[in-house]
Amino acid sequence: MNAATVRHILETMEAMFPDAHCELNHSNAFELTVAVLLSAQCTDETVNKVTTDLFQKYKSPADYLAVPLEELEQDIRRIGLYRNKAKHIQNMCRILIEQYGGDIPQEHDQLVTLPGVGRKTANVVVSNAFGVPAIAVDTHVERVSKRLGLAGWDDSVLEVEKKLMKRVPRDEWTLTHHRFIFFGRYHCKAQNPACHICPLLDICREGKKRMKTSQIRKDKERVITRKRKIN
Repeated sequence: MNAATVRHILETMEAMFPDAHCELNHSNAFELTVAVLLSAQCTDETVNKVTTDLFQKYKSPADYLAVPLEELEQDIRRIGLYRNKAKHIQNMCRILIEQYGGDIPQEHDQLVTLPGVGRKTANVVVSNAFGVPAIAVDTHVERVSKRLGLAGWDDSVLEVEKKLMKRVPRDEWTLTHHRFIFFGRYHCKAQNPACHICPLLDICREGKKRMKTSQIRKDKERVITRKRKIN
């Protein structure tokens, strides 16, 4: 894919979602880290409902360690995999207190060593909380990148990230991350993408395939309808 096509994709998404941003509610780096940890295999909407009360009750790492694990589990039970996530949160808080003075570390290499914090979470935190350019590849970013041909169908999440980092200017990494998420969440959905009104259809291999399949289905339906009328 040439640079002109990449620029076309970026500018199209900018026009569609100029205000794309992190939709997880938070007021500091610590809350953001907890929210992203909770968001694994869960919608941002559900996480925000849970953290509305959670962040009122727990203000610091020490607060999470001041209650039994079972109590924290109940506080986040609406979240998928809540038992494992509760353990990760308490273990993370313990490390933050023992090694980082209760603060979230700003270095990516340190973040990924925290329980429950993988590369995607670390990228979200450094970019949104500390202003470090990064592209966090979640399910939306991965799907959109592969459909548009910015990455290969068989590429791993890390390979998708590396290809995007190579093709997108560094100062646009964070905004691109948000716009790809909005594009995937509200337009290029997993099951029912809006291919018929997509401004990127001409360069989307998945969209062309879907539209072709849709047209073939319509043609078959017309033939069947005509036959019924004749009979």
